Amino acid sequence: MTTKVYGVLGYPVKHSLSPLMQNAAFKALNLDAQYILFEKTPQELAGFLLYLNKEGISGINVTVPYKEKVIPYLSSLSKEAQLIGAVNTIKVSGSKLEGFNTDGEGFIRHLTGDLRFDLRKKNIAMLGAGGASRAVAVYSAIAKVRTLAIYDVDKEKSTALIGQLKNNFKDTEFRIADSLSNLNIQDCALLINATPIGMKESDPLLVEPGLLHKDLLVYDLIYNPAKTKLLQTAEEIGAKASNGLGMLLHQGARSFEIWTGKLAPMAAMRAVLQQKG
Repeated sequence: MTTKVYGVLGYPVKHSLSPLMQNAAFKALNLDAQYILFEKTPQELAGFLLYLNKEGISGINVTVPYKEKVIPYLSSLSKEAQLIGAVNTIKVSGSKLEGFNTDGEGFIRHLTGDLRFDLRKKNIAMLGAGGASRAVAVYSAIAKVRTLAIYDVDKEKSTALIGQLKNNFKDTEFRIADSLSNLNIQDCALLINATPIGMKESDPLLVEPGLLHKDLLVYDLIYNPAKTKLLQTAEEIGAKASNGLGMLLHQGARSFEIWTGKLAPMAAMRAVLQQKG
């Protein structure tokens, strides 16, 4: 029996905890499979994707900065991936590459299930308009948030995302923020960081402490390090804070189910992440 190979594609990707989680899942179900890192430069991306099926790889996760860039190489997209415009899971079916997005579902499952946070009629603010933020924004709109303000240093990205959201969701008010102060965080129940800023020790604090408040949940999609400067600051002022480890768990479980057709062993996956996180 040939060992099935899965992995995570990104650049950089060495920080990823996905191998720990997915390999624990394979072990728990006695599956002959392994999950490894695929760190590819932008120049290597096309070649890797074009020959993915010939490398004996059964499926991959996709992370920064490739969630949108992989789409032209795929044979099909799930409904969620089409709506979001980004892919975080690829299933290799013969010569076909099928694209999915489990990020939004992972975010919602963690937020509403584990954290008991009800998004309905809430005002939320988000930093970033890339692949992960697209998934979070779409699923937040599905959950019927009242308002969603987005700030990105690349205003074209936030403008494009807001335009897409307005076309698909009529019950939520969407707004482009020209600056961090214009996010109106003081009126929000939830602040989401969907940028990679905070992963490095040298990264600046994204939001001035004075813009945060005690009734706020600050949710950072980053999970390594476990506490970014943003989360540390949130805790210091008495706000609730969560990293993206729970989102990683739930999106990873959905990816596992897409690849294998088996129910993900959540307890085993959660246990190994909690040890590391």
